[in-house]
Amino acid sequence: MELQAPAKHVLAALATKALPPGKAAPFLPMSRAEMAALGWDACDIVLVTGDAYVDHPSFGMAIIGRLLEAQGFRVGIIAQPDWQSAEPFKALGRPTLFFGVTGGNLDSMVNRYTADRRLRHDDAYTAGGEGGRRPDRSTIVYTQRCREAYKDVPIILGGIEASLRRIAHYDYWSDKVRRSILADAKADLLIYGNAERAVVEVANRLAAGEAPHELHSVRGVALFRRVPEHYTELPADDLDSTDEAAARRPGETVIRLPAYEQVKDDKEAYARASRVLHREANPGNARPLVQRHGDRDLWLNPPPIPLSSEEMDAVYDLPYARAPHPSYGDAKIPAWDMIKFSVTIMRGCFGGCTFCSITEHEGRVIQNRSEGSILREIEKIRDKTPGFTGVISDVGGPTANMYRMACKDPKIEAACRLPSCVFPDICPNLNTSHDDLIRLYRKVREVKGVKKVMVASGVRYDLAVRSPEYVKELVTHHVGGRLKIAPEHTERGPLDLMMKPGIGTYDRFKEMFDAAAKQAGKKYYLIPYFIAAHPGTNDEDMMNLALWLKKNDYRADQVQTFLPSPMATATTMYHTEINPLQGVRRGGSEPVDAIKGMRQRRLHKAFLRYHDPENWPLLREALRAMGRADLIGPRPDQLIPLSQPPGVGSGAGKAGGQPRPMRHPGAPRFTTKGVPLRK
Repeated sequence: MELQAPAKHVLAALATKALPPGKAAPFLPMSRAEMAALGWDACDIVLVTGDAYVDHPSFGMAIIGRLLEAQGFRVGIIAQPDWQSAEPFKALGRPTLFFGVTGGNLDSMVNRYTADRRLRHDDAYTAGGEGGRRPDRSTIVYTQRCREAYKDVPIILGGIEASLRRIAHYDYWSDKVRRSILADAKADLLIYGNAERAVVEVANRLAAGEAPHELHSVRGVALFRRVPEHYTELPADDLDSTDEAAARRPGETVIRLPAYEQVKDDKEAYARASRVLHREANPGNARPLVQRHGDRDLWLNPPPIPLSSEEMDAVYDLPYARAPHPSYGDAKIPAWDMIKFSVTIMRGCFGGCTFCSITEHEGRVIQNRSEGSILREIEKIRDKTPGFTGVISDVGGPTANMYRMACKDPKIEAACRLPSCVFPDICPNLNTSHDDLIRLYRKVREVKGVKKVMVASGVRYDLAVRSPEYVKELVTHHVGGRLKIAPEHTERGPLDLMMKPGIGTYDRFKEMFDAAAKQAGKKYYLIPYFIAAHPGTNDEDMMNLALWLKKNDYRADQVQTFLPSPMATATTMYHTEINPLQGVRRGGSEPVDAIKGMRQRRLHKAFLRYHDPENWPLLREALRAMGRADLIGPRPDQLIPLSQPPGVGSGAGKAGGQPRPMRHPGAPRFTTKGVPLRK
């Protein structure tokens, strides 16, 4: 079995292959009555999701459903079913091909619990914002109920929860290493990453009579299978010294990761497996991976080939209703309200930030839509989305300003194993031109009926400083008073483990931003984001960050505490206290301090909210213990006062907050407020 690269623009051709014009369902059916109105006696595919059904390309189930519909399949959706019994999973009858199961746009545990493992009482992806409408580990629970409903129907897992839990992984909420979600859910197949091309192939092959276990040639799938006899197995003991002769035979080589039974008890083995997984993430040179789970081998094919612009256009041009399903009535779905006037222009991120899950899911190769497709979507928003006032709330993606950026040499790109194109420095092979993005901005502004186009996605400022013209264009036309930016920290130690640039780059961007705002006659502010309790951060680092914040007159209303999400490199650091960015060798690995105690995590959050009197008792105690009592007092160069104001308690502060946008694919764009003191 040799994996073949798919034919170019395959989705562009397939997306309109079987569906006659005008025959798309108004909404994919959620009831038997809707099926009957379409003339269906059964669904070929039933998608089960942990989110409310919004028929819009920002919601995974809508993309997959509409794409399969365009193939001629009858697709139904069961959204946020009551998981207490199998009956709700029978609502659309027995699917003739398969159940597709996803936890939703967010990992269900990230969705339901804070970084302090506290239960959230709201859910942005639920009608009315109501919490509790999905179970913990939704993908596993839904799969079990689908199996109870129709025992013989194949079950295919997909979405962010399945994607980031595709191998043995550390789970923060149970504080243990769990098996691949494919094993725990007992599903037939798992599709990870950008799944469009894979799900089209899987559906067509199942319709042709193949069984799920025969689909081992599809890129981006995981399944249980034996290693074929003609394969060469390479151990993951030390990828950096892997036999290069064998590495040049991707169709005949598989890398054996340490088994689940080993990584759950051996942190060094876990760190080694994580390092190998991330280095085998380039679709151009990645080899299959295999990991033993009990008496079976979990097989992971290389990641999917990135979608071309034609394929991206085909996906986003599908006939979405661009609204929540009518069954929700007038109920507000917060995630929908946040994105209904925004446009995704690209996918992927080559930043490689270790705390972020985007690269692990969407890949580091940027996948771009054409200008024409983007402009057509803006016209649809103008013409079809109720409440549009002429303001496009965002034109962006995982990062605002990586549109059409790519490696200058495809051969170098296909051979590269580096985890980031911009750390420790911007790669000389990376094309960092913002010209295409500037041209797009100008065309978007010219669309009739559009009054203002905002950029709300995070700007990668180390790229932006290379284009003064882009900064000027951004500030002059696309900022609405505040622009979010993510330096994450000021100290070199944690920044290196995050794979983020130094604070000096942020300072240069701020100078350019302020100059452009002054030239435009605007009073605009940068809102910097910072992370507390990231692996490799000590108390002194947080103290220095707090002093920087006070010196620059920043007050953060909400702060982000590091949350170890599945599969992220920083999660490996947290769990193993080993740095997998360096070689992992028995007894010779680089150690990393992990911030695990709740008191220290609260302290690090308190430093970010140094201005909150609730935090002052904790900070006074810590500063005295650190020998920095000189920072307690009334002077401007001191951090906190000597005493509490009347009536203010002595708690640990209110340093919590919602999960940050852009750190988890599909997350809603919650705004973190930060108001400069200086007017």
